[in-house]
Amino acid sequence: MKPLTPLLESNREWAEKVSDKNPQFFETLAQQQAPEYLWIGCSDSRVPANEIVGMLPGELFVHRNVSNLVVHSDMNCLSVIQYAVEVLKVKHIMVVGHYGCGGVQAAIETAPHGLIDNWLRHIRNVYNKHKELLSAWADEPQEHLDRLCELNVIEQAYNVCESTIVQEAWARGQEVNVHGWVYGLSDGLLNDLEFNACSQIEVDDQYRVAIRKIELLRDMMKSDEETDANSARSLWGKLNQLFR
Repeated sequence: MKPLTPLLESNREWAEKVSDKNPQFFETLAQQQAPEYLWIGCSDSRVPANEIVGMLPGELFVHRNVSNLVVHSDMNCLSVIQYAVEVLKVKHIMVVGHYGCGGVQAAIETAPHGLIDNWLRHIRNVYNKHKELLSAWADEPQEHLDRLCELNVIEQAYNVCESTIVQEAWARGQEVNVHGWVYGLSDGLLNDLEFNACSQIEVDDQYRVAIRKIELLRDMMKSDEETDANSARSLWGKLNQLFR
């Protein structure tokens, strides 16, 4: 087996540059980890969590899996959430999907994909739950996929709130805020889906607000004859003004 020499050399160059800029960086980093944020995102290599929000290593605790799912039987994800909430005391949990997600696309295809179909079934459930709403974009495959990416994030953020870990944290008065975002590969921007819950009594309302936002997007698309169906970012811009 050949060693990955180029990557090892790049690592040395990177470490030297960081040390030259800040000689105490690695020493300080090794002594503490105190992030305020947990990022639950997709495994897609085009979505680098720290870089997207301009944070350094140690400032963001990260969990990634295919299509940013939060499944109540996934001990890996739940263990990360528990460590983040109970040990690191993070104040914010962001579920972050991205437009053009291959996992979301595969979940609604008829062709089999093997073992991963068992995992993607959770997204298929989201699709079936919101099939009527998604039908508004039935003739626009890309927009249809993007809306499903958004709805998947909303459902997974809701799952975070329904986990025993977050429920117990709220019960004891700990500050934990749960958010739903989607990242745009084409423009590098994050889209706030308006799911922002900080207590159990807010969860259902925040869920309804987030779903309502997509319903309004559908209504705006139908009523705005001058807006191309593919220019969803411009519609989101108009819609966001209604939530500010």
